[in-house]
Amino acid sequence: MSDQFEVQAELREDMGKGASRRLRRHADKIPAIIYGGDKEAQPLTLVRKDIEKSLENEAFYSHVLAINVGGDVQKAILKDLQRHPAKNTVMHADFMRVDDKVAIKVHVPIHFLNEESCHGVKMEGGMIQHQETDIEVSCLPGDIPEYIEVDMLNVVTGQIVHLSEIQLPEGVTSVALALGEDHDLAIASVIAPKGSADEDEEELEAAPEADEEDTEEGDSED
Repeated sequence: MSDQFEVQAELREDMGKGASRRLRRHADKIPAIIYGGDKEAQPLTLVRKDIEKSLENEAFYSHVLAINVGGDVQKAILKDLQRHPAKNTVMHADFMRVDDKVAIKVHVPIHFLNEESCHGVKMEGGMIQHQETDIEVSCLPGDIPEYIEVDMLNVVTGQIVHLSEIQLPEGVTSVALALGEDHDLAIASVIAPKGSADEDEEELEAAPEADEEDTEEGDSED
């Protein structure tokens, strides 16, 4: 995968919480950092409107980025993002340098396909639930997929789609599955609608048992 995003950054010399607050309030910029590889960590300054525009593109979160620090272009991925708890504006960004020959772990978003035509929804009136919205994978930086597709077309009511059922691109492996079968996560499922025939049947089956218990209790009291 080639670099498709370039982030313009400046080295940040004024450090500390007070400096970061002044940066956000008066210069409309945000603090950031780039670390990893064979270089020391470098504190950076980013233009807020530029980084927030880039974040509107889903691919920005999983692509290899070109971080241009005063002419020194460094390959990195977005590793962490801090937002204001109320305003949701970006407060701080962490970038991790990458090496083309060294595998990295990254979260890749899931794209669910054919949800409206899903068998469990269209034919059985069920409802799709998403247990996960992204998958953590391990691969070389050049193999990072922009997204991973999960086809819901033939999923029936009551069925759960697990991580092991998803086909990942060549060279990409699941971090969770590498830990063993116990980590085969549920990705999505189709649940039955409320008041379905199955639920009504269960209630009817349970009702006679309750009546029998009440009868037995009444006999014992007599």
